Amino acid sequence: MSLRILIVEDEPIISDDIESTLLSNHYDIAGKAYSSTQALDMLLTRYPDLVLLDIAIKGDKDGIDIATIIREKYHIPFIFLTSYSDKVTLDRAKPTMPYGYIVKPFKDRDLLTAIEMGMYRFSSENNTVPIIKENIEQKNNVQLTKMEYSILILIWEGKSNKAISEALFISVNTVKTHVKNTFEKFGVRSRNELMVLLR
Repeated sequence: MSLRILIVEDEPIISDDIESTLLSNHYDIAGKAYSSTQALDMLLTRYPDLVLLDIAIKGDKDGIDIATIIREKYHIPFIFLTSYSDKVTLDRAKPTMPYGYIVKPFKDRDLLTAIEMGMYRFSSENNTVPIIKENIEQKNNVQLTKMEYSILILIWEGKSNKAISEALFISVNTVKTHVKNTFEKFGVRSRNELMVLLR
């Protein structure tokens, strides 16, 4: 399983374009929300690892309100995607401590770089202890293969499936298979759940 990304964007054309970029770079789509209500529902039911969050969305809450809820309740990274870069919006957004702030229009490379950097920062902030194979296996009553353990270390470091495949010289599909098996062994559904379990 790849990094699962929730797209919160109320413009279908932009949302579809983001989805296409993510899929072609081996990310999974946890869902596409077009309103604050849909976003809150998908946060609860789709288990994303990261959220791409438009600030001006339909519904009774805007992206900054949702970011506050994500920070308080879900403890997953989010990146703002917005047309707004004025001082008032920035001053409202800053306290939510986003893992990125991309101003539209943006290039695919900007988006992918922001995701990699955001996940690296999130991982660095939350992973204060090294992963020791024997300790993890004993604590969680699991047996990991050598490859699963190598991949687990790289997930812990915030690497995408593509980055893992390049680091270990294996295909992205092989990475996905090992990640899926690891999720099953630990009884988790997302990278975020796995990180919480290993902390």
